Amino acid sequence: MPTILPPPHPWQLPESAVTPESAFLNRRRFLKGLVGAGIGASLLGCSRPPSIEAELQQTLGRPLANVRQNPDFAGVERAVTEQAYASTYNNFYEFGGTKSIWQPAQKLPTDDWRVEVTGLVNNPRTYDLDDLTQRFPLEERIYRFRCVEAWAMVVPWIGFPMNRLLQQVDPTSAARFVSFTSFYEAKICPGPAWGFAMNLPWPYGEGLTLAEMANELAFFAVGIYGRTLPKQHGAPLRMVVPWKYGFKGAKSIVKIEFLAERPATFWNTIAPNEYGFEANVNPDVPHPRWSQATERVVGTGSNPAQWERQPTRLYNGYGEYVAGLYG
Repeated sequence: MPTILPPPHPWQLPESAVTPESAFLNRRRFLKGLVGAGIGASLLGCSRPPSIEAELQQTLGRPLANVRQNPDFAGVERAVTEQAYASTYNNFYEFGGTKSIWQPAQKLPTDDWRVEVTGLVNNPRTYDLDDLTQRFPLEERIYRFRCVEAWAMVVPWIGFPMNRLLQQVDPTSAARFVSFTSFYEAKICPGPAWGFAMNLPWPYGEGLTLAEMANELAFFAVGIYGRTLPKQHGAPLRMVVPWKYGFKGAKSIVKIEFLAERPATFWNTIAPNEYGFEANVNPDVPHPRWSQATERVVGTGSNPAQWERQPTRLYNGYGEYVAGLYG
């Protein structure tokens, strides 16, 4: 009798429809992606060596081996975003306030990286670079990514579920929240050139409830597109919580602390009326300055103004996993 498989999740597509890794760096598509990402002819025509294509390839990290593709997250109903777009259209406010920070972000120092796990845990730990890619079994998960600015991507992250780290550090019964602190050194990180930039609450911090961190979707990424994380994506370790807006995904994490009280977070501190602590994707709750009912799909037109608009999904389409956290 043949095996009867369960129906796919509503965001999934057949594996055959997912862009293969070999296509991500195809030269013709790569150059097309660079133009669409807003760094087009003006940069490609520059005479400075190396070429933009070669320079970007040098930022893309080293190949990761022994990565299992998680079949529960093998795709979404959209194609995976071209790496040329995903790696050149980024927010990383420590290095500037525009989307074109992939070059300035290369100043991020990642040698001898340490991640301290502390606070209300029975087994505090400090992880180094090798720990992050070898201590935990790595898997690839293709997730929808939704920015609060109403643009969206589909990203093939590599990493491990946050609950694996929870098992190692063993939070105490008093722990109810978790804070995540990003790398920051003033002499390295110029920050954005905004009028109020001198008063930003560095270092960048984000937070989750313990229950959110324990959810099976919550993920620590150490890689993307088959390789270790590029610096512009938050090397060597970043948060990925796909049912929330992207600003909840702290990059370049140096400290994880378990707390009894809710931590202050970067954007919630700056503008609490615009950036809530919870920050779940919700098409029915507009940002004070724009609608969240639709999203622009990165890379679907020759420039951002032409990207296709799609309806936004509650919890970014992951309600069956997380809706129960907010009953």
